[in-house]
Amino acid sequence: MSTTGSGRLAGKVAIVTGGASGIGLATTRRFVAEGAHVVIGDLAVDNFAAIETELGDAVVAVRCDVRIEDDVRGLVATAVDRFGGLDIAFANAGIGAFTSIVDIDATDWMHTIEVNLLGPLLTTKHAAPAMRTGGSIIFTASLNAVQPAAGMSAYCTSKAAVAMLAQVAAMELGAKGIRVNAIGPGLVRTPLTEGMWLVPQIVADYDENAPLATTTSVDDVGALVTFLASDESSSISGTLQLIDRGAHTMRYPDVLGHIAALTPPEAGA
Repeated sequence: MSTTGSGRLAGKVAIVTGGASGIGLATTRRFVAEGAHVVIGDLAVDNFAAIETELGDAVVAVRCDVRIEDDVRGLVATAVDRFGGLDIAFANAGIGAFTSIVDIDATDWMHTIEVNLLGPLLTTKHAAPAMRTGGSIIFTASLNAVQPAAGMSAYCTSKAAVAMLAQVAAMELGAKGIRVNAIGPGLVRTPLTEGMWLVPQIVADYDENAPLATTTSVDDVGALVTFLASDESSSISGTLQLIDRGAHTMRYPDVLGHIAALTPPEAGA
């Protein structure tokens, strides 16, 4: 598969961090279908060959740790050198964990902050100067940018900060014709969230607290990102676009509580 020169993103060049699986890969496929060339940055190098075989010369995949500035700089340089410019940056790489605040390891907490927040910052720092007029930067935030969850202090904090980073970046980069937005998915089944499906009550709790009785797929999220990347969103900047079935209007499931309920009590307790 390769670009056809037609579609909403025809002639555009994108970078996608965390693009080798989940939301990132679904979005990469959508970008290519809409006519773009894409450089994927990811640590999952074992996935690269299959992706490049599937999508052909429209895609290049490179190893990129979004916490390392030289890696991000190289990702942008690859897009410019290989495809002649840059129009879209989807800062999607992210991680998460479940630990109560009193039990958290500070190094682990900062690792989540670095991937989820420093990564989008470095992506913006290096992508923006290389972007052509009309560029679009999109961050993957989360429903947890606006809705707290017990046991997820690092994740929630980083995603709330990402939503604010989008606003600040939109202010700073608007004069250059670059718009910046964040997306806020609710529960979406990806390699990162797969463990949730091992605890059926967690998924049921999410469903109970979402007004829309539907599911949100990686393709649904990819469609939203593609809209924000396209010229159809030329007047949209500095926003957090929730895609959560309306879950932000209700309560967040007690994920940590459900996990704790599976842990057998200690002997003698």
